[in-house]
Amino acid sequence: MHADAPRTGRRPALYTPEERARRDATPWTLVQGILAPVQFLAFAVSLVLVLRFLATGEGFAVATGSIIVKTALLYTIMVTGAIWEKVVFGQYLFARPFFWEDVFSFVVIALHTAYLWALFAGWPHGAQMGVALAAYAAYVINAGQFLWKLRTARLEGEGAGAGAGAGEGAGAARAGGVPA
Repeated sequence: MHADAPRTGRRPALYTPEERARRDATPWTLVQGILAPVQFLAFAVSLVLVLRFLATGEGFAVATGSIIVKTALLYTIMVTGAIWEKVVFGQYLFARPFFWEDVFSFVVIALHTAYLWALFAGWPHGAQMGVALAAYAAYVINAGQFLWKLRTARLEGEGAGAGAGAGEGAGAARAGGVPA
């Protein structure tokens, strides 16, 4: 049990009142709230293009471009998410409420980076797409982690009364990341 967890067996709140105030005040919350769905859209389009290439053998360049765009968005959301965590929690990564999401984000980043390495190393096209699909599978798991935190933040916000509303979702969507 965390040191700050009450003895009732409940988990500690996702945000302290001070962290919630910083989350709601920083423009990085909006940045994360915009980047997360943009990254998901890029993922969805790219997934279709990758699967189309694997099924037909056509469209390698378009699929490759889409993976590069998705990877660039991932790197961007990870950097801006780290800044968001610094502003809200006082540290760039691995803050208590997002520790496991950040850990898994590094798996996602490693797999996307492995794809870029495979691309530039000239691996066979099918192998490159296989690495991309592994990266995408990890991304889906990580996005699920962040969506769960979004839900948790909304429920806590509703329980807290004041503070629930527009700021709740974007703040918890911090990495959806990066998400990652």
